[in-house]
Amino acid sequence: MAYELPNLPYAYDALEPHISARTLEFHHDKHHAKYVNTYNSLVQEAGMAERSIEDVIKAAYNNPELTKLHNNAAQAWNHSFYWNCMSPNGGGQPTGELAEKINQELGGLESFKDALKSAGTGQFGSGWAWLVLENGRLKVINTPNAVNPIVYGQFPLLTMDVWEHAYYLDYQNGRAKYADAFVNNLINWEFVAQQLEAAKQLA
Repeated sequence: MAYELPNLPYAYDALEPHISARTLEFHHDKHHAKYVNTYNSLVQEAGMAERSIEDVIKAAYNNPELTKLHNNAAQAWNHSFYWNCMSPNGGGQPTGELAEKINQELGGLESFKDALKSAGTGQFGSGWAWLVLENGRLKVINTPNAVNPIVYGQFPLLTMDVWEHAYYLDYQNGRAKYADAFVNNLINWEFVAQQLEAAKQLA
C-alpha cells in the first residue's frame, strides 16, 4: 500500500507571520513530497510495501543496506506528524493530564519550552527536537537527520523540524528565533494531548 502525501491541515498562509506561505509551500510540496515519492519507490524494491511505514522505519534503522529506505520512510512520517504539531491557533498552554505531567516531570511549561528550544538549537546539523513518552514519563530529546524516536522504543508526542529548509527562508541562520516562534506561537497542544492519550492506550 503506497504511503500518501497528506494535505496540510491548514492553508499555506495560516501560520504567518511565524512561518510564511512560501516556506510551507516549498517544505510540503517539494521536500515532503519527494520523501514520500522516494519512499514509495524504495519500499517496493525492498519487498516491504505491505508493511506499515512504522514497521519499515524500525526494520530499516541501522541496516546499512536499507539506509536510504530508512531515511525516506522516517522523513515522510516525521513531516506528516510535524504538520499536525502546529496550528494557526497554536501556542497558549496545555491543559488536563498533559499540563500536569509537564509540571511534574519537566518542571513546568517554561522549563519545557527552554528544553525543546535547547534540543533544537543544540542539534548539530539537520535533525528534529521531540517531546516523547518513555516508560510512562515525558522526555525532551533531539535526533539527527531523519531518526524517529520510535526506533528507541519511545512514543512521539510533538516534534519541531530543525532542518534548514523548515526555517531558512523566514529566519535565515536564526534557528533560535524559529524555535522561539515555534514554542510560543505554533504548538498544537490539542494534538499533543491526543498523542498522549493514544500512547496510554498502547501501554
